[in-house]
Amino acid sequence: MSGQEVRQVGIAPGTRDFRRANAAMVLAAFATFASLYSVQPLLPILAADFGLDAGASSLSLSVTTATLAVALLLASWVADRAGRKTLMVWAMLATALLGLALPFVPNWTSLLVIRTLMGLTLSGLPAVAMVYLAEEMSPDALGFSMGLYIGGTAAGGMAGRLLSGIVADLAGWRTSLAVLGAIILAVAVVFAALLPAPKNSARNRLSFRGFVANVAVQFTDKGLPWLFLSSFLLMGAFVTLYNYAGFRLAQPPFGLSHTAISAIFVVYLLGSVSSAWAGALSTRLGRRHVYWWMVAIMAAGVALTLAPSTPLIIAGLAIASIGFFAAHGIASAWVARRALVGRAQASAIYLFMYYVGSSLLGTLGGYAWVAWGWNGVMLVTGGAMVVALAVAVRLIFVQPIPLPEKPPAPPAGV
Repeated sequence: MSGQEVRQVGIAPGTRDFRRANAAMVLAAFATFASLYSVQPLLPILAADFGLDAGASSLSLSVTTATLAVALLLASWVADRAGRKTLMVWAMLATALLGLALPFVPNWTSLLVIRTLMGLTLSGLPAVAMVYLAEEMSPDALGFSMGLYIGGTAAGGMAGRLLSGIVADLAGWRTSLAVLGAIILAVAVVFAALLPAPKNSARNRLSFRGFVANVAVQFTDKGLPWLFLSSFLLMGAFVTLYNYAGFRLAQPPFGLSHTAISAIFVVYLLGSVSSAWAGALSTRLGRRHVYWWMVAIMAAGVALTLAPSTPLIIAGLAIASIGFFAAHGIASAWVARRALVGRAQASAIYLFMYYVGSSLLGTLGGYAWVAWGWNGVMLVTGGAMVVALAVAVRLIFVQPIPLPEKPPAPPAGV
């Protein structure tokens, strides 16, 4: 009997395990991204409290995403050895404990140290989540479940930003981060109880040499490198857009409060809906035919934020969010589909580029803001979107892989 025949079909739609797995992964995505982006609406507050400019204050987010990017590749290797669920549970618990320590930092350096450590612990979930879904879900459930997980990241990013901004206005940024840390700890416990144990992903004592080989082989595929580049560009543009929208809207002629600025992140909910919808649509029509439209929608939203009107800026952010999360959900499933060997490493590379883009373009956007205002931010974000759209069009012509969604697993150590 072949390796393909002995593999289980996976979790089917409508089953108890399907509901439990999706609920657990949405909660995990929610908690992880709420923790990651909770400081984004606090950047103007942190800048004032610690005497920093916009570029320096953005380091509280950039150091986390930069560390997360580097740690993702290592986390994918650890997950092969320790087990998918084990790594995700411990990563969430450690993140919650570090989050609870943040309110007690005595200075800016201490805050950056903890946020850097959080980059390490946060890597445990995104490095494994997409691989868990790709291995455990049946082919007809993967697109929806991946989209739902991406939707959870959107909801978490929105809730973390909204909660931290509102509570910071009422009781200070330290209290807001303490409340968020307690919520993440509770979610981690529920996640551990809900998530079904993996059945299709045996632990693999992959040697470091085999790990490097698995990383290298991803760049021999005709589509994966383009998807990796797209990840860098889209996430970098998206984070830059939101990092400095708060600075712009706090200034005249807008003059919005921190609570009002944080409330704008409610448009993230549109991203939650669009990612699940786009995942199902791409399964029906084909990823290459849907993906570039989602990138184009995001680009249109970015362009709309140039308008000197609060309603139009918010509409632009909403449209950009819809396009971004839809494109990200499709690309995530696409990477898992094309990676025939070293799926964990392929997903890790995709996310590595995702967070490198967030760190590099996010920080670059801060210095562009200081130098040229919103036009400088648009120079960074708009430039990234032009290249991202060209890459999305290029992906239309990449030959699809005519193989099953769940190919045989490679031998251990290969």
